[in-house]
Order: sequence, then C-alpha cells, then structure tokens
Amino acid sequence: MSTDLGGFSHEELAKIHRDHLWLHLTNHKLFEKQEPPIMVEGQGVIIKDALGKEYIDGLSGGVWAVNVGYGRESIVNAVCEQLRRLPYYAGSMATPPYILLAQKLASLLPNLPKVYISNSGSEANEKSFKIARQYFREKYPDKDKYKIIYRDRDYHGTTLAALASSGQRERKAKFGPLPEGFAEIPHALCYRCHFGKSYPGCNLECARALETVIQKEGEDSVAAVIIEPVTAGGGIIPPVAEYYSVIREICNRYEVLLILDEVVTGFARTGLMFGHQHYGIDPDIITMAKGLASGYMPISATVARKGIFDQFLVEAEDVSGYFRDISTFGGCAGCSAAALENIKIIEEEKLAENSAAMGKYLIDNLKELEELPIVGDVRGKGLLVGVELVEDKKTKRPLSEKLLAQIVADAKAEGVIIGRMVRSVPGHNNVLYTAPPLIINREGIEKIVNAFRVALGKQKL
Repeated sequence: MSTDLGGFSHEELAKIHRDHLWLHLTNHKLFEKQEPPIMVEGQGVIIKDALGKEYIDGLSGGVWAVNVGYGRESIVNAVCEQLRRLPYYAGSMATPPYILLAQKLASLLPNLPKVYISNSGSEANEKSFKIARQYFREKYPDKDKYKIIYRDRDYHGTTLAALASSGQRERKAKFGPLPEGFAEIPHALCYRCHFGKSYPGCNLECARALETVIQKEGEDSVAAVIIEPVTAGGGIIPPVAEYYSVIREICNRYEVLLILDEVVTGFARTGLMFGHQHYGIDPDIITMAKGLASGYMPISATVARKGIFDQFLVEAEDVSGYFRDISTFGGCAGCSAAALENIKIIEEEKLAENSAAMGKYLIDNLKELEELPIVGDVRGKGLLVGVELVEDKKTKRPLSEKLLAQIVADAKAEGVIIGRMVRSVPGHNNVLYTAPPLIINREGIEKIVNAFRVALGKQKL
C-alpha cells in the first residue's frame, strides 16, 4: 500500500487535527503530548497510518464494523453505479436497491419480514422503541404499555433514549436527565455473577430477574425488553445456552416484545449470520447496523414480525394510526446498494464459517494466557473475543485503567490494534478485546495472539 495524504504532510494533517477535530470518545488533552493517530489506507485486514506503519486491524475499523475487510472493489463499484443512476430519494418513495435490500434481509430472517431502514445503530434502536410503544397504544388504547427494560452492561446507542436503555453508567454520566420509562435487569456474566451463584448449579437468576422487574414496574406498563445477544461493549459476554429460552418465555407470558440488538453481532461476527441464532430463539424485533454494509456506507435496519407491522395498517382517514416516523437518509440508494453487495460477499465467501473457525482458533489460543496471573477470563463467540484482566484472581479486582492502556500500546507496538473497555463502577470488569475482519486467516490470528502474549507478559504486578 502507498501512503497518500492528499497533498498534505503528516505534520500539516496533525496540526489541522488538533485545531479543528472533535473526535468520538476522546480526551483531546492527550494530543497535547502525543501525536494524534491518523489512518489513511486499508487492504484486507491491514491498515496503514499516516507515518506509513502497517497494523493488523484487530477492531474492524475501531468499532467492529468492517466485517468483510478493506479494499472491496465490488462494494465501491456497486455504490458508484447506483450514485450515477440515482443517488437519493426519500420519504414515501423507494428505489430498487432499497426494495431489494428489504427482500434480502427478510430472506435471512423469515420470521421478521418487515424492514425499516435508517442510518445508525442508535437510530435503529430508537425506531424499535417507537414501534413498540405505538404498537401497544394502538392495540390497547386503554393501557399505557410503554416501558423498555434493558440489561446492565449492554449498550444500545448514543441518542438520549438509546442511552437511557444502555447499562453503562459512565456513558450516561452528566448527560441527564434522561428520558423516563426505562428499567434495568442484571447482566449475564457468570465470571462476576450478580447473584453470587455458579453455573450450572444456579436457577438462571440473571434471566428470571426479567419477570421480577416486569412485576415491579407493572406488567401492563412494560412494552419491550432490549438485549444484545452477546454483550459487546460491556465486556464481551455470551450468556449461557438456556438464558434466552427463559427470557423468551417470560416475554410471552407478559406480552412483552423481545428486541434483540444485533448491531455488533449481526452479519457473521459471532460465527453465524446473527448472534441470536446460537440460542435458537425467535425475537419480535431485531436491530442491525455496522456489519450490514461493513462500514462502506452508513446504514442500519429495524426488522419486525408481520403481526407488529399489521397493527399500523389503518384507514386513510386515520392520520395518526400508521407509523409516523422518518429517517432523512434511511433507505438511501447508495447505502442500500453497498449493503446488498456486502451481504453477497459474506454469503459467497462463507465468512460466517470462517468467523466460527478462526474465532475458535483465536479463543483456544488466548485461553492459554489464563495461566498468566493477570488474566482472569477469556470469552467470546466467533470473532468477538474479550480478555478480562485482574490484579488478583481470587478477589477478581480489576486491573487498573493505566495498565490496560499500556497493554494496548504495547500490542500496537507489535503491529496489532486491539481495544480496551474500562468500567468506572467498582467491582466491574476491565477487558481487552479484539474483533478483526471476518476474512482473517490463521496467520493473522497468530499475530494477534502473539501481540496479546507479548503485551501481557510485560506487566509485573
């Protein structure tokens, strides 16, 4: 790969960066003492920075989105051809790629044949809340069934309602007051069981807590529960096998819609096309983004059962009974074309199968690091893997944020970009994570594992 900086030097770009950018999730004080990282090119699983150094991208674009890897000419061509033909039309009008994408998603999820396209995972989740609330208000005009239950550690987005439904306190800090109508159930991490139990000798209290919260909030007031099939940003937490069957049964009993947030876990990330397929359950609504177009264009979707959609079929004179919602760029023709070609690549190249095989190889090798005194737990599904670090294995006291940052820096020095999660609430986890593009091979996995091994081995408590 060449290094094209658009006619600017690295120093010039760094100055413009410092003068004008306001990055996501970034304390810009850091850039007073260090150079801001600037990525300029990618090919396959490799990205290159503005200084010409190459790395294995262990984060699929930083936020687990570039599932099919970099340099996909067929996606670029599909988008270019569509933009030349018709770049955009919105509102009550559709375009061929918009229609065909809905058909494709419905074929992947036949129990959820109705597809609402928007722009981001946050927006997709907001749509699901709106759908759930209006659905019950249309169905039961004499009830106010509107509350949304979410799970501790799960993350559902950055808009205020999505944030209110997220179980990550540090993301909510100082943004309040947040919208009311949201309630929390405990996380599903066996390593730090909220109830002090051990699986399988428990009664799945983490799942059964849903019924307790529904009863506490009032069953006639709860519209939906939203859960990530595998908790991603809250520590890479795959629940145990029976967890979702309990959740589904409780939702059925109280007529609560089950919304699964597949923004991270969708499109082969966990070794199957969708994360919930590991658990054999049928949700009422699924939200998706990230891997839907692998970051080549911004797009998300909220897909629902036909019975939910049918509630919004009203006579023409009913001006409020249909779903009166809009997303300006939702269904953009170019974004839909990108998503269609992206899904085609995932299927034709069998990337779900590769994610399963390479994910197993990754987890098996990282499990060997549990012999180190600071590695408490290795967990994940497919190519979504976390390594929880502790100062003491008996007390499970989390490793400090400073040491986690150093480990990430040491891995980068080895040519591999990994990430870290830090919980500001005492007693919660510090987790390193990796989620490389789904095209990665054994050689790439070995380089990631070696970077973990070298970086962790440098830490002396």
